[in-house]
Amino acid sequence: MEGPLAGLRVLDLSSVIMGPMTAQYLGDMGADVIKVEAPDGDITRQIGPRRSPRMGALFMANNRNKRSLVLDLKNPAAAAALRRMAMQSDILLHSIRTGAANRLGLGYEALSAANPRLVLCHVKGFSDDGPYAGRPAYDDIVQALSGLAALQRVAAGEPRYVPTIIADKVTAVHAAWAIALALFQRERTGRGQQVSLPMLETMVAFNAAEHLGGAVFEPQEGPMGYDPIRQGLRRPFRTADGYLCFLPYNDTHWRRFFHLAGHPEMADDPGFATLAGRQKDLDAVWKRVGALLATRGNAEWIALFEGSDVPFSVVNELEDLLEDPHLVETGFWRMMEHPTEGVLRLPSIPIGMSAAEPAIRRLPPGLGEHSEEILAEFGFTRSEVAGLAEAGAFGGAVTSAK
Repeated sequence: MEGPLAGLRVLDLSSVIMGPMTAQYLGDMGADVIKVEAPDGDITRQIGPRRSPRMGALFMANNRNKRSLVLDLKNPAAAAALRRMAMQSDILLHSIRTGAANRLGLGYEALSAANPRLVLCHVKGFSDDGPYAGRPAYDDIVQALSGLAALQRVAAGEPRYVPTIIADKVTAVHAAWAIALALFQRERTGRGQQVSLPMLETMVAFNAAEHLGGAVFEPQEGPMGYDPIRQGLRRPFRTADGYLCFLPYNDTHWRRFFHLAGHPEMADDPGFATLAGRQKDLDAVWKRVGALLATRGNAEWIALFEGSDVPFSVVNELEDLLEDPHLVETGFWRMMEHPTEGVLRLPSIPIGMSAAEPAIRRLPPGLGEHSEEILAEFGFTRSEVAGLAEAGAFGGAVTSAK
């Protein structure tokens, strides 16, 4: 079975994480994703462990199911070639600041005039309508502005960044979703559209789901923030020999926990066994839980909780994920042979679809590996490719066109 986006062409002009991850999602779903790179390549090619130059681990993790085309868009001939390709594409994705994109002829009005069916997705730091428009934005900047860094005071005692590139990744999910919706609407109307994904607004909306709190109401009916998280009450608990994640969520879970822990009297205490009672003094409740969990080791608690329906888990280190029994049993990690980089470990695509088949069809490409075949597919003759090379459209990249 082909993926649901099979037959669609994507021009991916983005770099680093947010845009490339968006495009990778589209490629996983069957789209033909063409990664358009500057002559030096995406900067992530140089980040992380690597076996070959320009094939760093960060690049390898975010650029499967793509082909690579080198074009130096600062060169007028290269920019013109890209606009020609956009006339034959379904989706164009970029993370170029709005002013620079317009100067390159990549504004939506110009491109849609030539290709009304084009879906143009612009992932960026901020919307173009406010005072932050056009500022450089990276994950750290958006974590700080969105309130996420300040929330880490709970664990660190001072503002800290979440130790994952969360703003880029959350925005990438939203961007892929928005592109899919634009394609769905195109099926109804026959026309494409411009899709804009600003990181700041995306993350503020994401954080507001639980942390808007009393500010949902106007005038405000209490403080912002979700108390169990903002007060630091929900966290991994220390046991006699390690840490355990433990989260009884409803009254049944709580009563069952107290019985398993050997304290049935607490299961009958409304202050512990009912939601209304617990909310009167959450701090005291969770301190009591912490004291109980510290009395036994992980293995003993796991044996007690297994099959009880009480939510719990061990606390995995990153390295533990490679041997996690559930991930091993489900075949989550895929070992695949790359033509130049040897055996790669890649995560499976987590979306299951009964009438389509998301798949890893292509491993991450070398820089400019597919330049000539891609241009040929878009109707460029060998003499035109040679002309582009002579004009410096490929920068220092080598082409064999004659």
